[in-house]
Amino acid sequence: MLQSVRHSDMAASSRAVMKSFLRRCGQCWSLISALPAENTVLRLNYVIPVRMVSVSKSTGFRQRNPPSGQQKFTLEFVKKQIEEFNLSKRHLANIMGEDPENFTQEDIDRSIVYLFPSALFEKKARPIMKHPDLIFPRQRAVQWDPDGRPFHYLFYTGKQSYYSLMHDTFAKVLEVERYQDRLLLKGLFSQEVKPISLAGGRWLSKDEFEEFLVETISDQDYTYFLQLIGRLSSLPYSSLEKEFILSFHKQLDVQASKQLGQPLEFDQDGVAFSSAQGRRKTAEATVVLRDISSGKITINSVDYLKYFPSLQDRLQLMFPLQFVGRLGRHALECTVTGGGHSAQAGALRLAIARALLSYVSESEKESMRQAGLLTSDPRLKERKKPGQAGARRKFTWKKR
Repeated sequence: MLQSVRHSDMAASSRAVMKSFLRRCGQCWSLISALPAENTVLRLNYVIPVRMVSVSKSTGFRQRNPPSGQQKFTLEFVKKQIEEFNLSKRHLANIMGEDPENFTQEDIDRSIVYLFPSALFEKKARPIMKHPDLIFPRQRAVQWDPDGRPFHYLFYTGKQSYYSLMHDTFAKVLEVERYQDRLLLKGLFSQEVKPISLAGGRWLSKDEFEEFLVETISDQDYTYFLQLIGRLSSLPYSSLEKEFILSFHKQLDVQASKQLGQPLEFDQDGVAFSSAQGRRKTAEATVVLRDISSGKITINSVDYLKYFPSLQDRLQLMFPLQFVGRLGRHALECTVTGGGHSAQAGALRLAIARALLSYVSESEKESMRQAGLLTSDPRLKERKKPGQAGARRKFTWKKR
């Protein structure tokens, strides 16, 4: 008896809650009449639970927080978007009177600019028509079934690819260490075996690593991975996992092969000369290096001692000549624009070093490359941030 009373109270309260909720929706008030009466609910309480009462889409009732994320970027959704994009591209090509089969993304952008001129709309207000692969985030595959259940056991960590890779990498470390221990027990461990040579290369950057994982990770997670893959590559018998290690390592091109000296040219007097250009920040420099032992150096038709009053800037200018032992053996005619004195000195240093390639041997070119004389400085002035005094400087904070 007590159990039936409890069920009747729960049913009555459920109906009251449903009435108060539907009363707030003007379009859904008609649904109240569709609900069964209290006595009907009491009779059907043991057969059909009250929570199973559903509302059709035709009534206009919608969920307050519809599920998003999982159903948004499924393979079926992206496939449908690609079909619509291809159809729209053909229509746009027909409007512009061009061949739909050879209608590229550049043609699409040009057509949008033509159909929506800047005099009528702002550039930011123009529509965007790009391939869905460039708009929707890329993913390896669907990671959940139609019911929303994830396939991978690490799905709810938020970084399933990262943690799976860390687990596999650590397993490879243990496997190589066990192999080395077995060789030690049998007396077959060789001290002449060396780890994999990773010279002339670098590990994948954080952005490249995120693109590989199709996930976003923190700097700390990226550091942990570098430490673990570095531990694996430092083992004596790491060559067992050479293919796995090199998949996260990029080989850099030798810059000496790119820095080929230009062939010497001759002026009207038969004097050999070479020219080169250099940049540093916003400064651009051009240098003509003549094979005359006068040692005269002019910058924008001004002697370099007057142009650069600072000793540090003059040292930057003369360092390439001093490095190859050619001080006083050449005459330099320099032209520089933009930037300040420090940037101009850096641009001239790079241009002089490149011009010297026409006079030095291959071994000296390699020495210059290793010394960093042939590498441009990519650093730029960091911009000021809003809400603070400078690029990194903050305003003084006072609690009171």
